[in-house]
Formats: sequence, C-alpha cells, structure tokens
Amino acid sequence: MTNRLARADRIAADIDALAALTDPDRPWTRRAFTPRFLDGRAYMAKAMADAGLDVRIDTAGNMIGRRPGRVPGKGVLAVGSHSDTVPDGGRFDGIAGVVAGLEIARALRERGIELDHDFEVVDCLAEEVSIFGVSCVGSRAIAGVLPEDWLVRTADSLTLAEGIRGVGGDPARLAEAKRSDIAAFLELHIEQGPVLEAGRLDVGIVTAIAGITRVEIAVAGRADHAGTTPMTTRADALVAAAELVIAIERLALERSLGEAHFAATVGEFSILPGAANVVPSSARLLIDARAERRADMEAFLADLAGLVADIAGRRGVAIAEPRRVSDNWPTPSDAGLLSLMETAADTAGATHRRMASGAGHDMAFFARIAPAAMLFVPCRDGRSHSPDEWAEAEAIALGTDVLIETIRRLDARQDTE
Repeated sequence: MTNRLARADRIAADIDALAALTDPDRPWTRRAFTPRFLDGRAYMAKAMADAGLDVRIDTAGNMIGRRPGRVPGKGVLAVGSHSDTVPDGGRFDGIAGVVAGLEIARALRERGIELDHDFEVVDCLAEEVSIFGVSCVGSRAIAGVLPEDWLVRTADSLTLAEGIRGVGGDPARLAEAKRSDIAAFLELHIEQGPVLEAGRLDVGIVTAIAGITRVEIAVAGRADHAGTTPMTTRADALVAAAELVIAIERLALERSLGEAHFAATVGEFSILPGAANVVPSSARLLIDARAERRADMEAFLADLAGLVADIAGRRGVAIAEPRRVSDNWPTPSDAGLLSLMETAADTAGATHRRMASGAGHDMAFFARIAPAAMLFVPCRDGRSHSPDEWAEAEAIALGTDVLIETIRRLDARQDTE
C-alpha cells in the first residue's frame, strides 16, 4: 500500500483536542464518571457524527459509532479502545485506539470504500481502574461478564449503577449490552514498553494479553529488642521477606529470558511493628505476576511454594502458604487475525514483530465473544501512565493503515459470515 489512507494531521488534532480536556493542573487526567470525561465524550460524539457514523450509548455506557454495511446481518467489524485516563496518566493510552477507529471511518468515507459488514468504533467505558476500584466496565458488559454486585459499589457518594446512568447508560437493562453480532474486534494501542522503539519497528502484532495472578505472602517472625537480642537467635520477619523478594526477582528473570512474556513484581510490602529498635515481627508482600503462557505461571507458583518452605526453615519464621488474591488466565489473540494483520502490515509497508502484552486491555473481554486481536505502535522511551507518555501521530497513522487493510481483507473473507 503506497497510498496512505489515514491522515496523521487529523489524528494529531483529535489527540490534542482530547488532551486539552483535562483536570486543571493535572495533565492528562480525564477519569471515567467525571465531568471532564463527559466533555471528552461530547467531543468524540461530534467527531463520530462528522465522520458519518450513527452514534449511540449502549446500556452499559459504551459510546458506539456505527456505519452500516451493504449486507444486512453479515456482522460487525469493530475497532475500539477507551477514552478515559488514569490520574496524570497520558495523552495516548486508550485514546490512540479510539481515534484510530475514528480515522478509519473518515478514510473509508473519503475513499468511497464500502464494506459488506457493518463497521463500528467503540469507546469502552472505564477501561482504567475507576473511582469504584474496578476496570474494563464497558467491555465486561459487552462480553456479558460484568458482575451484578459491582453495580452497588460506591465512591464519591455515587454507585456504579448511578455512574453508568450518568454517562447515558441504563443499568436496569445492562444485559442488553452483551453482543453476539461482532465478527471481529481490533484494538490499536501504544505499546507501553520499549521493545518496538528499541528495535526500530513500526508495529507489534499482539499474540496474547498476559494473564495476571496476584499472590499475598505473610511472614510471621518474633518481635525482640533490636539492641539486646543476639543476631544468631533472631526470627526477623523482614530479613526473611527480603530474601524472598530477591528470590522472586531471580525466578521471574529466568523465565523472562524464554520465548514467552513473563514478569513478576513485589509491588506492596509492609512490616510490623515498624519501630527502629524492634526486630520486625511480621511482614506482608503482594506479588503481581504476569505470564503469556499459563504453564509458565503454574511453574512459577510451584517454585514460589518451594522458596517459601526453604526460607521459612532456614530463617526460623513461619510463612503461610501463598494466597492467590486474584488469578486471571492469559487471553490469546485469534490466530487467523494475527496472520491477516501480518499480511496487512506487509502491504502497508510497516515493519513488525509478534509480541505479547503485559498489560490488560478491553480486547481480552471482546475475545470472549468474537475473534479479537491487538496492534501496538511505539511510544517514546516506553513511557506510559505518565505525563511523559508520547507517541508520534505518524506512527499511529501507519498503525491505522494496517488496521484498514486488515478490515478490508476481513470484509472480503467468506468465513466471517
């Protein structure tokens, strides 16, 4: 494809316009269920309508722009992501994917390209962790797996049900948001890591969204006087926990050097009693482990249990069996879509590689109801969830061209009927 379809200048203008809609002195903050989020939604609704899309809010609060296809009932080819941000979170995370969908609609309209399938741009509600402490609200509802008890979660004197109603949804009819008509879902996203930039590659073809398992470990030692208790007779909970943290890093590093993505982080750590002159009596740590392949996660957890037993015995402390706080399995991308996207990238002149996503995305829930896949574009220094987050409009435009070519090939395939 020598003739570019997506325009970088329009993509940049959309992203700049949304970036201007931020909480004062907090670039770039537009959290779901806030007035600023509604300002962003108003911008997107007008932009979608100007691109010739029919705009609606579904019962779960997702904003959807629709372009009817030539063959009724053939199904929907959907592109989307989210327009909400984390606090101080960045201009591109999620936003790039929604704007890419918008630019696809413009390009199809300008070039007079008609699709047999319906085409939709989806701005999913609350992909980021919201004020209610939960994420991927809209895409969970589209997949039919939004827990009903989440609707009564409360924040800022508001329930989630009221929040959904406030953005135009109808929580009393939440079940109607579940979709069965999507033939394929594609999501463009900034990589949120340094791999593409370091490799001077244009796009990443995402093989899977890593599963995330969080594990809590509690270490029980014995409080003693820090000045009078001999070093040889202590049961120091912190020393045992510190050794465990280093061992966890070693296990994760070994697995990260394999073919599949793996990472583990001790992101929470606390001790008691927390006094300079007292040997710590207890420690608690929370591990965030992420694996592209479930077998790697199971092996890590087995090794972790062995580490716990070994360190407890050598250090004279009691360590409870690691407790799985949450355990989400990996979500593989659709194999057929991956092949189509690679062919589309070649056609668009985009250099590419296959890679996994270590972060969660709306695509994981669309994959429960339809073939789904993701495309990464590079971001500067791999920075994300930060005011320094940046992706070039030209890079997003090239990724958008890859999606356009993928959509055209999907539309022509008979097995999408």
